[in-house]
Amino acid sequence: MKDPRPHLTVFIIVLLFSFVSCVSHTEEDFLQCLQLHNSASIFKLVYTKTNSSYSSILKYSVHNHRFATKTTPKPLVIVTPRHASHVQATIICARRHGLQIRTRSGGHDFEGISYTSRVPFVVIDLIKYRKIEVDIEKRTAWVQAGATIGELYYRINEKSKTLAFPAGVCPSVGVGGHFSGGGYGFLIRKYGLAADNIVDAHMIDVKGRLLDRKAMGEDLFWAIRGGGGASFGVILAWKVKLVSVPSTVTVFRVKRTLEQNATKLILKWQLVASKIHEDITINLILQRVNSSKKGELTTQATFEAVFLGGKDQLIPLMQESFPELGLVKEDYTEMSWIESVVFMIRVARSLSYLLQRNPTSVQTNYKAKSDYLRHPIPEDGLDGIWSLFNEDEGKGVFMQLFPFGGRMDEISESELPFPHRSGNLCLVLYLVFWQEEGDEAAQRNIHWLRRLYSYMEPFVSKSPRAAYVNYRDLDIGVNNINGYTSYKQASVWGEKYFKNNFNRLAHVKTKVDPLNFFRYEQSIPSLVSKSHK
Repeated sequence: MKDPRPHLTVFIIVLLFSFVSCVSHTEEDFLQCLQLHNSASIFKLVYTKTNSSYSSILKYSVHNHRFATKTTPKPLVIVTPRHASHVQATIICARRHGLQIRTRSGGHDFEGISYTSRVPFVVIDLIKYRKIEVDIEKRTAWVQAGATIGELYYRINEKSKTLAFPAGVCPSVGVGGHFSGGGYGFLIRKYGLAADNIVDAHMIDVKGRLLDRKAMGEDLFWAIRGGGGASFGVILAWKVKLVSVPSTVTVFRVKRTLEQNATKLILKWQLVASKIHEDITINLILQRVNSSKKGELTTQATFEAVFLGGKDQLIPLMQESFPELGLVKEDYTEMSWIESVVFMIRVARSLSYLLQRNPTSVQTNYKAKSDYLRHPIPEDGLDGIWSLFNEDEGKGVFMQLFPFGGRMDEISESELPFPHRSGNLCLVLYLVFWQEEGDEAAQRNIHWLRRLYSYMEPFVSKSPRAAYVNYRDLDIGVNNINGYTSYKQASVWGEKYFKNNFNRLAHVKTKVDPLNFFRYEQSIPSLVSKSHK
């Protein structure tokens, strides 16, 4: 029989180490802790500021370059796990040494929350945690949180041409964050959100435990499907339910300027888009362009759609519901569903584009905000938008109105944390882009977007003025940088994202992470009072 004492000695050392409360927050301490918990093998997956690859790893998935400056706070360490044990060790050691965790799956975080912090922190970058297993017979797939939407679409298409998943359009968005905030795309009116089609998950909680749906319980499983997973732990993988699509779908994309009656068409779109048959989704994009009149500016409305069927079915549907758009037979194109995904990316030319994690080298700065439209914007309201677009900063504007209705009207507001269901005509996204570097340019463009947002107040949802959690916007409220944030304080932003579901999210948070380890600027608060921490 082997002597158990060496194992007992190691156990005692670990136990004693667990109770050391006064430790320095140094890189060496954290790395030693990782080694103790996960052996030296983890160091192949760890990057520190002295590592030559640190900067390239950090910048690789930064899509908003206003968070890639020299003054942007940088993590003490970046961990790129390949196994659940690597994440478990990182969480345990970060807790022990007073470091916060930031989890990055794709890097499309609008406010940089997944890779910046104003307190000492560690980034868990899931770029190497991206395995996808598609089961055609069961019509399900397990997708690790570091995989992108494009990779998931591509792998499903390898196995089946008539199965798909209802998620977003941008292929380089990571599924970890996208699904945990809701996730929408051109199948939303037929099948709902990505989060509506998740059937299981794997995550690591604050105690370092690996949980599936059964182990975490239905309350926590509810919370991470639309409530933002990073408030509760680190999501490792999702099990998703695949949905049926026909072998042939039909798309169109037509552009109309103000001179081509765009205002009247937008007025009609607002009446039609959320009420038309659920097999069609007609997205609307508004941008500033040069007018046909030399030296003048105008607004262009782009109407783009995916229909789950052939053009022989779609043509009479559009002629009946939206004849004003003036579509002709040449505007309709039949293709496979996966080809429609590539079509909607606009810049893509082949299916292989879906596998590119960082498809553009253009460094762009941007700021985003969001709204929900419950009633049509009147004509004079649209005219005011066009006036704002004609200002200098309007050159970088991208305003999207994405229709709801269909399946979204049938799902209860409390079914998932995402509450924006029946009665919403569309989700409104405001984006402003700029290339100039420096704080002055950033503040000028952000100020302009805030003016547009303020102008829209009379036309959008009220009490609260709602927002989409995946379009993070720190303007609407933030938690305290350190320590306790009351439920009342957090409700300023929380009720905008989650409405009445915010209270249930806070109770789930209190149950699974009472001391609020997983916290950031807009994390769900624990109801445990400051005096009890």
